[in-house]
Amino acid sequence: MLSFLKSHPFAVEAFFESSLVFTFAVPKEQLQHLIPECLTLDTHQDKWAFIAVAMVQTKSLRPKGFPSWMGNDFFLLGYRIFVRYINEGGKNQRGLYILKSETDKNKMEFFGNIFTHYNYTTTDIDLSRRDGKTQIHSVKSDFEVLMMESKENEFISLPSDSPFNDWKEARRFAGPLPYTFTYNPVTKKVLIIEGVRENWKPMPVKVIDYHFSFIDQLQLDKVVLANAFIIRQIPYYWKRGKTEQWK
Repeated sequence: MLSFLKSHPFAVEAFFESSLVFTFAVPKEQLQHLIPECLTLDTHQDKWAFIAVAMVQTKSLRPKGFPSWMGNDFFLLGYRIFVRYINEGGKNQRGLYILKSETDKNKMEFFGNIFTHYNYTTTDIDLSRRDGKTQIHSVKSDFEVLMMESKENEFISLPSDSPFNDWKEARRFAGPLPYTFTYNPVTKKVLIIEGVRENWKPMPVKVIDYHFSFIDQLQLDKVVLANAFIIRQIPYYWKRGKTEQWK
């Protein structure tokens, strides 16, 4: 029964008040061992692969079609790798492979680990805004970001070591990546969950400082911040999961 529930047997919807994403570029050889055999890395210049940290203020997560008051509100911190998968129809799908998920609600950890394979844990999250700056940090998870959103018509430069030449090039890796993949190495089955969203308009943010202990623990070399952006007011839903046999 538990494996059935983890197959995402029904559609789910939510509303993202905001999604702040820091995307890190890593030499592709260093991320290969973190993804399952059925997936390939989604790369830039056949050199850089990407691991992203999404910080999402989520509202009214619930089975699709249920009234919003029945939903759950929580903060989500997700670590994911950009990947590709060739499905049984031969389509090359861009998406995400989830390494770890953190939330500020025990209830979300409990249900998240029943209905997904995304490795939820509960942590403390503190978000504050002052003098135009936004700070998000956690003592337990040992992460912190400090950033400023762009003002109207303000130009924000890419991070200094970004592999992208400009924001237009970086935009390709600013989502949305529609699919999320989970793999069972015993049965060699792939679970594919498609996300559908509206109003996806990523806006660059100015990064003042950041630290993610989880990224440090991966012991990656030559990690650089590639881009950082925020999206606001996003209706979002995930279709019922689809399972395919890989090889």
